[in-house]
Amino acid sequence: MIETEEMLVERAKVDPEAFGILYQQHLNRIYSYIYYRVGNHHDAEDLTACTFHKAFDNLPRYVNRGAPFSAWLYKIAHNAVANWHRSRSRRRFISLDDLALLANRAQNDPDYVAVRNEQRAALLKALRRLPPERQQLLILKFADKLSNEEIGQVMDRTEGAIKSLYHRTLLALRTEMEEQGIDAIALPLGDEDEEA
Repeated sequence: MIETEEMLVERAKVDPEAFGILYQQHLNRIYSYIYYRVGNHHDAEDLTACTFHKAFDNLPRYVNRGAPFSAWLYKIAHNAVANWHRSRSRRRFISLDDLALLANRAQNDPDYVAVRNEQRAALLKALRRLPPERQQLLILKFADKLSNEEIGQVMDRTEGAIKSLYHRTLLALRTEMEEQGIDAIALPLGDEDEEA
């Protein structure tokens, strides 16, 4: 008999080794989510550890309400990040600079590199001006590659509300980019019903 995630979660309530399996299954996605919210590896590692520690401590009280176990982990991670921001009384946003540099190394044309860097910097500025809820949506959608349904479970919204928020967010980003005279960035508009 193959153990389902629900069965594994129930076993993890009394067996720490089963929680270790859950940890391995979800570690990369939770870390990625946190990293894009705090912008640096050190704090992301600390907050990821905190997230799983809280999950382990609260696992006996976890009740499956039909959402995947990962939705519960994302909520814990979201709260950890929110507390981290509050405790530092400063606001740090998505840092994609490392990813942009890696992508640009593959390109040999200096003009292309300059244009793409300008586009990325403008997009990053626009992303940083978004409300935290919209930033969270984009991170879950593009970094963690969650479906609209999964994002809805994490953010306590309906799938339709997520689709609408996603579409409005991308329209606002595209408009802002065009107002800045940068029209080469292809934001994935038009198929907001797509699931990943």
